[in-house]
Amino acid sequence: MIEGINLAALEGWMDAQGVGTGPIAEARLLSGGTQNILMRFRRGDAAYVLRRPPPVPRANSNDTMRREARVLAALDGSAVPHPRLIAACSDEEVLGVAFYLMEPVEGFNPTEGLPELHANDADARHRIGLSMVEAIAALGAIDYRAVGLDGFGKPDNYLERQVGRWRAQLAGYADLPGWPGPGAIPGVDRVASWLDAHRPADFHPGIIHGDFHLANVMVRPDSGDLAAVVDWELSTIGDPLLDLGWLLATWPEDDAPRATDVAITPWEGFASPDELVAHYAETSERDLLALDWYVVLACFKLGIILEGTHARACAGKAPKDTGDRLHAHTIDLFERALRRIR
Repeated sequence: MIEGINLAALEGWMDAQGVGTGPIAEARLLSGGTQNILMRFRRGDAAYVLRRPPPVPRANSNDTMRREARVLAALDGSAVPHPRLIAACSDEEVLGVAFYLMEPVEGFNPTEGLPELHANDADARHRIGLSMVEAIAALGAIDYRAVGLDGFGKPDNYLERQVGRWRAQLAGYADLPGWPGPGAIPGVDRVASWLDAHRPADFHPGIIHGDFHLANVMVRPDSGDLAAVVDWELSTIGDPLLDLGWLLATWPEDDAPRATDVAITPWEGFASPDELVAHYAETSERDLLALDWYVVLACFKLGIILEGTHARACAGKAPKDTGDRLHAHTIDLFERALRRIR
């Protein structure tokens, strides 16, 4: 037994699915704690990674696992780098939760440190950003209905729903005692009003990752190309330009990243925001005329999500240092949005 994973039950389920033969061996956790659990193991000659909800699942954890497995299955054979799905179990009786198996990804996450090749090669680092853009351009080009994702999200009025949805979430934090309120965040009303006033008239729906930034990609060890985009728990059907906006909202704006940026050391050589946009324009047929709107929406949405941890910390329900750090991120995101508006 490994935390939350009954190996005998997993072995029996794999037998029933015709996946691998022999005993499970070399099982080890790749991550754990409050996050989703990843376990790598071998069975026979093949290696597998199991993904399941955290030890204390959230209310929607099992549905999230089912959705992740569904989108990974839909991406099979596409140009989007992703972990290949092997099998999924929606039955919570096997391990007590829904889970799925995928092929291991041979690569590294750049925010956790660069290997020697990338640390010493500015061209390899430059390639990472361009490869990320190519991944979301390829994702946005997929016909979601043709790959079986009709009903995976609600594209109708997707853009119209965004500001109200996230303003309501921000207002809900008032139930947490000690939270100073939206007044501690610069420009909430101004950003929301600008988004409503400048919303694009229409869009072409597609698959979106929903949390696309440097911490959610794996890079090949021999180049700057992506090995996989990971953590698909927020994926849905919406406007794929929001993935580009999200990337730009979390990408350092200049050659000197701030403490609140999702950045890597060394940063020298990484593509500039303008280069990312130009490369997306070369690899996608989507109209970028309203790109600022998507960047501002990404700042607005992500800032409000992060502020939730700060609000919980104010109420003693999350570590104070974590809440303070994420509140600083929220302030930075809204300041970035205000710069775009100006």
